[in-house]
Amino acid sequence: MVAVLAGIVAVLLVFHDVVPNTVGRLGSLLETFLPWLGLAVPVLLGMSLFRRSFVALLALSLPVAAWLGVFGGLLPPGDDPPYDITAVTHNVSDENRDPAGTARALMAVKPDLIALVELTPPALPGYARVLAPAYPHHAVWGTVGLWSRFPLSDVRPVEIRPTGVGADWNRGLRATARLSRGDVAVYVAHLPSLRLGLPHGFGSARRDESAALLGAAVAAEQLAEVVLLGDLNGTVDDRGLDPVTSRLGTPESGLAFSWPATLPVARIDQILARSATVTEVWSLPATGSDHLPIAARIQF
Repeated sequence: MVAVLAGIVAVLLVFHDVVPNTVGRLGSLLETFLPWLGLAVPVLLGMSLFRRSFVALLALSLPVAAWLGVFGGLLPPGDDPPYDITAVTHNVSDENRDPAGTARALMAVKPDLIALVELTPPALPGYARVLAPAYPHHAVWGTVGLWSRFPLSDVRPVEIRPTGVGADWNRGLRATARLSRGDVAVYVAHLPSLRLGLPHGFGSARRDESAALLGAAVAAEQLAEVVLLGDLNGTVDDRGLDPVTSRLGTPESGLAFSWPATLPVARIDQILARSATVTEVWSLPATGSDHLPIAARIQF
């Protein structure tokens, strides 16, 4: 039995896309927490030792190898990877009581780009006041914003509103950042939240629809180099984000769980790139938000 369970865990890790999304979007639910399947290994190890089963112990090599094959490359590298710029993205929470303190915390890693989502009109001046001296270029559309050390131009909204959502729902923007090496398209997006419960299971329909719109916008982008920052309400393994992740590269190292801030179990805040490499991603210390900030090194 233990050997069979070990085999099942290994199969789910490697072939998670075979779990259908037709009922309750179980496939996306599994993919959201996919790294945590590794916790089955110590449980099965204890069962194997209790049963004194050599076959079960041998079978445990399957999920171990599968986990390392899928996630081993994301473990922190021994040396600092090369990079050209540092970017930070943060869902600051519309209930954050310390915008100024949050802004100062994000500046601690000296990023070149800072993307904020869940901005509210009352809190916006608090963020802008602290960020302005070091980040003189910024753009805000609805509840998302971008602060940059580089000049910004061609700022425009990105239409990612799902069906049935009001016109005041504005969660996407695009800007051209003028780096010394050339222009880069920077997108900031906040996709719809997920819901988990009966009778619908993992409620990601609106998120998936919004992801398809965002993916289409990225596909139509004329600039070769693209950076996407924001809260995508999904992990890079979640097939619901395929319209986006199929067009952008994911981080080469770092698990960087970002949600919930009190006990992070998944990275749903993302920094992705096209014609560039996100060489490393990591979580920053908690702020007044229910998400952790995410920072990344990007090499063009």
